Amino acid sequence: MSSNRVAVVQAGSVMFGWEATVEKARRLVVEAAGQGARLILFPEAFVGGYPKGLDFGARVGSRTPEGRDDFRRYYDGAIEVPSPATEALGAAAAENGVYLVLGVIEREGGTLYCTAVFFGPDGALLGKHRKLMPTASERLIWGFGDGSTLPVFDTPLGRVGAVICWENYMPLLRTYMYSQGIQIYCAPTVDERDSWLPSMRHIAIEGRCFVLSAVQYLTRGQCPDDYAAVQGNDPATVLIRGGSCIIDPLGTVLAGPNHEGETILYADLDLGQIARGKYDLDTVGHYARPDVFTLHVNTRPSHTVVASDCIPGVASSRKE
Repeated sequence: MSSNRVAVVQAGSVMFGWEATVEKARRLVVEAAGQGARLILFPEAFVGGYPKGLDFGARVGSRTPEGRDDFRRYYDGAIEVPSPATEALGAAAAENGVYLVLGVIEREGGTLYCTAVFFGPDGALLGKHRKLMPTASERLIWGFGDGSTLPVFDTPLGRVGAVICWENYMPLLRTYMYSQGIQIYCAPTVDERDSWLPSMRHIAIEGRCFVLSAVQYLTRGQCPDDYAAVQGNDPATVLIRGGSCIIDPLGTVLAGPNHEGETILYADLDLGQIARGKYDLDTVGHYARPDVFTLHVNTRPSHTVVASDCIPGVASSRKE
């Protein structure tokens, strides 16, 4: 079976400036495609930024004016999906003939979402996944996704989907992704801890899939001078130290982890490894026990307001 080269980009955002970050992404896409990559994964919150170290002026029962200003700046740096920003990212995918999976901070109305967007080699926006469960203080600045954005795309390279950061610790979400036949499991994140690599290896073994994890690498010097991070103002301070990796379906580390700086990791994926792995473990197939355990997943969009032209139980007077 033929193999396909994939790339995992480890790089940091240009904080509070989506235009500059999109241009940085374009340059990195050109570089990765030049090395033969046909699918390129970027980290969580790459466009829009991950505000590591900011507290947004929040205390239990109070918020500061300075924190509100920080959120306004963060909100202004987020993007809509679709938008001119996604058009530019799609153009980068089309110009280089690659599939592109990239973390963005998505703005809809007054709410921000941590989102992964997917582009095809023709530049089309294939879809998106909104993070279901922001972690800890992330819940202050990001909303919750719902089950309507859990796509797995059938591509010539394999079936591709994404699970963001600590969503990967939600076993029922992983099970749903396995049930969709995911083969290239993308895990964009900012989790830099040593425990991340064994988690990615576990998922690869459990799902018998390739796992690609892109982690940001960000220093204090890459952020604005008035970036009030708790880590201080030394430009050399590393805020997010990377740790990107590529794992095969039997848990072998094909590339990474890297903690040295911005880089691009590459690997050639042989999808035949998936069948070799499924031989003795298919957690939603022959290794499942549906007579004992069954998972129900709500994939309908959740709407706060639903408009209707009649009240239930009351006849409508509207004439057709």
